[in-house]
Amino acid sequence: MQQDKLIKKVIQGNPRAQKAFYDQYASKMYSVSLRFAKDVDEANDILQEGFVKVFSNLASYRNEGSLEGWIRRTIVNTAINYYKKNLKHRNYNDLDTVMIFEKSDTVSAIDQMSENELLGIISKLPDGYRTVFNLNVIEGYTHREIGDMLNISENTSKSQLARARAYLQKRVVKK
Repeated sequence: MQQDKLIKKVIQGNPRAQKAFYDQYASKMYSVSLRFAKDVDEANDILQEGFVKVFSNLASYRNEGSLEGWIRRTIVNTAINYYKKNLKHRNYNDLDTVMIFEKSDTVSAIDQMSENELLGIISKLPDGYRTVFNLNVIEGYTHREIGDMLNISENTSKSQLARARAYLQKRVVKK
């Protein structure tokens, strides 16, 4: 089925079209939600909530840029909102409890790790660190943009990224 026809049927609420649409994009978007999530259950929640938003707002997609990029932004925004909504219900490590270590040559350690091992280490980051790390390093947002999205200062975003990198470096070196 052509993309335009599929989108039209999804907007009309056709269950088969919705399933086909979901099947086409879900695995890529699951990878996105998994990077932001603490565990698989949380990733599934983000993915499900994100696709509800995609289906609800698909009529507003204006064919500017790629559809996959639009869906990805929706999933990322859903992950950010999920993080904000659950912020008060989580136990956080104090920002100062993660020490910043001197840089060492960890490239060879990272090169030897599988993607799943690296994702596992990233998922262990405290929520704030993980969110800032993903938004900056993976998604390419600036610290100013991250600050606006998360209602934190630009310097807090920079600090959390530095601490996330130190945390990851410590964990990678242990492997």
